[in-house]
Amino acid sequence: MLKKLALTFLLILMVCGSALAANGMPKQLNFGIIATESTTTLEDSFGPLVKEMEKSLGVPVKMFFASDYAGIIEGMRFKKVDIGWFGNKSAIQAVDRANGEVFAQTIKDSGERGYYSLLITNKDSGLNSLEDVLKCDGSKTFGNGDPNSTSGFAIPGYYVWALNNKTPEECFKRVVSSNHQGNAIAVATGKVDVATNNTETLYDRIPKTNPKMAGKIKEIWRSPLIPSDPMVWRKDLPEELKQKILYFFIQFGRFGSPEKVKKERDILANTSDGWGPFLASSDAQLLDVRQIEAFKKKLKAERNGDKEGIKKAEAELAQLKKTADIVGQGGY
Repeated sequence: MLKKLALTFLLILMVCGSALAANGMPKQLNFGIIATESTTTLEDSFGPLVKEMEKSLGVPVKMFFASDYAGIIEGMRFKKVDIGWFGNKSAIQAVDRANGEVFAQTIKDSGERGYYSLLITNKDSGLNSLEDVLKCDGSKTFGNGDPNSTSGFAIPGYYVWALNNKTPEECFKRVVSSNHQGNAIAVATGKVDVATNNTETLYDRIPKTNPKMAGKIKEIWRSPLIPSDPMVWRKDLPEELKQKILYFFIQFGRFGSPEKVKKERDILANTSDGWGPFLASSDAQLLDVRQIEAFKKKLKAERNGDKEGIKKAEAELAQLKKTADIVGQGGY
């Protein structure tokens, strides 16, 4: 028995030792990046930031990609992703299902702390407003976003569809889904008539990578402001490691010599749609989108005459209001 216990203890030590270096740091960190664009585009965009993270933490940082948002969420759930860039809706899934925790927030290089969901169409489509879309004559095609996308799915799902008591399936002859880049390409090339998107992709990313395509797209609906994207880490990471990660993100582009700050600001400005220095954040950042998701549940239950569903949604909304009373409506 003692020999078995000793062997078991030795195996535990070997497993733990293989995951962490002698100084308590992991041998590698995996940084998950949601699939807003092609992997090649994301690698080019995030590569310089990841290299600076490696220098600061002293361990290799590997970019982790998946074909959809769910892949990054599942990666964190099964400890294949240690930290990640998420949208607010996918961050809710990471927090609720994958033991994630929000620790920082991106902002624009202009200082803006949010962005907007859009409906877009081809400039020659003849569609000019949300009212045109909501005619729902079944003659058009629609490009929806990833189900875990905030601006591509959750926000239009509430403001465009739920509040107007309609669904895309009722309105269009065909509904497909893609990431923001895929939806923009589909609209520009006439593959779909209308699609979801956001201001970051339409006005920042695409004009840099494909200005000719950008000229073929027009915006026909814009949402209220959405809080900028969160950074999420696994809650069970060692506390010392989390402090080092937090220090890297908060000081980057903010502290040091003018030369250091300029170099880091340039890196941030070329990351994703153009970022500024990160802000400290928490799970409270997700409050707005949680409330929208709860409202959608209530509206759906009301349409279906589901009294139990209405009761559950109202209880969730009441709990979220209590949280808002403590941290503020936007979680700040």
